[in-house]
Amino acid sequence: MELSDWELVKQCQAGEMSGFQELVSRYHQKVYMVSLGLLRNREDALEVAQETFFRAYRKINSFQGSSSFYTWIYRIAVNISIDTQRRQKRNPLDFRESMDGVMEAQNEVARDPFADVQDRELREKLTKAINELTPEHKAVIVLRTIEGMSYKDIGQILGCSEGTVMSRLHYARKKLQDKLSVFL
Repeated sequence: MELSDWELVKQCQAGEMSGFQELVSRYHQKVYMVSLGLLRNREDALEVAQETFFRAYRKINSFQGSSSFYTWIYRIAVNISIDTQRRQKRNPLDFRESMDGVMEAQNEVARDPFADVQDRELREKLTKAINELTPEHKAVIVLRTIEGMSYKDIGQILGCSEGTVMSRLHYARKKLQDKLSVFL
């Protein structure tokens, strides 16, 4: 029988490393994907995932269960991703990995060369538009659209109300629409 997240947290709080190892096993890929969605760079996303679980392990005794472990770990990952994104804006790199590399890494097969070029151009434009959003707007777009999270969960992760989440999502979509209308 599979243990619940709460039971695994309790094991970890009791000093049993196997409980935390199971939590990492359950959530590492999801944490990595949400970080990748926010940062658009594999190495940065891997570093964020590692830092997320490092911080979670250090703070596991303070986890009281008032939210789910899933929400708690995502909140840590999103906060670290946003901090990373802000640092990168202060110290930008010459080149950031595009979504093309991510999609190729997932072995996406092109339908035909013309459609592939169109899809690639659209992805590039969408990625550029998303990257120009504020970290808060990018976070709600990624968590809602890519991760499919509820407004309630996003609010818990970002530490704001559902109304604020809906407002940010509305403005983020509006900004994307405005940016993409220039391209199209």
